[in-house]
Amino acid sequence: MTTAAGSPDRRRLLTAGAAVLGAAASAQLWLPATARAAENSLPEGVFSLGVASGDPLPDGIVLWTRLAPDPLNGGGMPDAVVPVQFELAEDERFRKVVRRGTAQARPEYGHSVHVDVRGLRPGRRYWYRFRAGGRISPVGRTRTAPHPYSSGGDLRLALASCQNWQHGYFTPYADMLAQDPDVVLFVGDYIYESVPSATALRRHEGTGEPYTLAQYRNRYAQYRSDPDLAAMHAGAPFVVTFDDHEVDNDFAGEIPQDPAKQPHDAFEARLAAAYQAYYEHMPVRATAVPTGAHIRMYRRLEFGRLARLNVLDTRQYRSDQATSQAGAMDPSLTMLGAAQKQWLLDGLHDSPARWNLIASQIMMAETDLLVGEGKQWFYDAWDGYQAERNQFLKEFRSVRNPVVLTGDRHLTMVSDLKEDFANPQSAVVGAEFVGTSISSNGDQDQDAFRREWDPRRADNPHWKLLDAHRGYHLFDIRRDGIDAQVRVVDTVRRPTSTPSTLARLRLEAGRPGVEVV
Repeated sequence: MTTAAGSPDRRRLLTAGAAVLGAAASAQLWLPATARAAENSLPEGVFSLGVASGDPLPDGIVLWTRLAPDPLNGGGMPDAVVPVQFELAEDERFRKVVRRGTAQARPEYGHSVHVDVRGLRPGRRYWYRFRAGGRISPVGRTRTAPHPYSSGGDLRLALASCQNWQHGYFTPYADMLAQDPDVVLFVGDYIYESVPSATALRRHEGTGEPYTLAQYRNRYAQYRSDPDLAAMHAGAPFVVTFDDHEVDNDFAGEIPQDPAKQPHDAFEARLAAAYQAYYEHMPVRATAVPTGAHIRMYRRLEFGRLARLNVLDTRQYRSDQATSQAGAMDPSLTMLGAAQKQWLLDGLHDSPARWNLIASQIMMAETDLLVGEGKQWFYDAWDGYQAERNQFLKEFRSVRNPVVLTGDRHLTMVSDLKEDFANPQSAVVGAEFVGTSISSNGDQDQDAFRREWDPRRADNPHWKLLDAHRGYHLFDIRRDGIDAQVRVVDTVRRPTSTPSTLARLRLEAGRPGVEVV
């Protein structure tokens, strides 16, 4: 499914987040002169937040945009429904249009548009654009999933997470775009809810944390203004899920981090606002339209018989975090909730795919923080929900090639998954890639990181790679194995950076575990 990273096809698509075709050129291709003269009712910049696509199916894709001429002040649109036309073509100059239609940008959803286009060809690249009020959007490029019964080919997947606006520019996306992935998997912390900092490299908008829908909309709009993020959204489909910072740090279900300061009713209102803003800014299907303080995000995507991707929600259904080692081993605690847990087990055991991928926002492998005798864990991670985690690890023994793809840590942590982390001699049952952050933690002091973390490696022999550079992970998935790269940048403190490959790793089909090559 991949094309060469330096192909003319990719180079022509986007440069620094701009569309291949300017608005005027696009209008020439789309609108007759009479229509161009009559339809000029919306201001310039109505497509300031760009375009995106997501959740590819063999015959479909979600196309997204949001009308927002004044993005950091609520959007700037009138309180009225606005028709938005879309086109999807087999070529970047829109000479072979295969779908066109009109969607409604409604004020109650922030004038966002989610077009679920169906009837497309599997494993096919397409180009798309929108028009509203005489204005033309940037051009986006996307790809459908392969045919359901396709067993060959390959899939290039990029893993990203944790992009803190205040900690740095989102420069890893420039390199990601150059690597031309078929799909981008984003596993959480798309925005951060933290207050603006006077000392930050890029200061958050607003005057405090977001709590209302208008405040969350403004925060998302600010993040969407990053040119490298905008270019990547326009360059490939995303599959997204959220973690905690899209709402409130370390929240669990309907329990905030600080219950004494956020009463239940107030936090429910915050959840509803955060989930709606999330839906409004993500290329997801109507199944994710929130209902108050709930949004359905766990779902499954198929890439032929090559890979099944199980996207988890590790926030909405979890028990409150434990506060002790005994609590972490309480069998009543759940990370996924009963329904999602059974859904995942069924999807793993019934899978026809060669590779069974699990998008888990939170690290599954053990992190023993205590050097020497004893254990010390992060209770917000799967280490805090050990009974449920251990059940999955046992189940992995009868699952074909399970691989967990994770975020949250702001570190690269690549591990073998053990059937029982309490027994270092237990069987390896899978592998986990904890992707580093796009910008969170900024340009980290590497020497300080080594002094803190290297002494812990003896207590965590399942760790295969540990690093604190900013970047993302890139996977080339084939039937015989997965070749992974840890792609990093030299800085996120400047708008441009120099990328490199920090490490290469390999997973062999039928052989659990991962090796550094």
